[in-house]
Amino acid sequence: MNLTFTERQGQFLAYIHQYSLVNGCTPAEADMQRFFQITPPSVHSMVLTLERRGFIRRVAGQARSITLAIAPESLPSLLRVQPTSGQT
Repeated sequence: MNLTFTERQGQFLAYIHQYSLVNGCTPAEADMQRFFQITPPSVHSMVLTLERRGFIRRVAGQARSITLAIAPESLPSLLRVQPTSGQT
């Protein structure tokens, strides 16, 4: 299994980890959508990719069930997402 992730995948993994530390539970896909300012299908596609590549685990049909399957020490620093034009 290839445990290297793209820069974008690393940001999602870092977000999942940081969100969990701050909130005591893992993020919902809607939380990731708001943070990364992307569409629901894009978030869901990324979650499926992370799961397929073995970076996360989920329980089917259970909300907020994402768990990291890799060591948090291997994650990059979470970068702030810049607002798109027209947003403040």
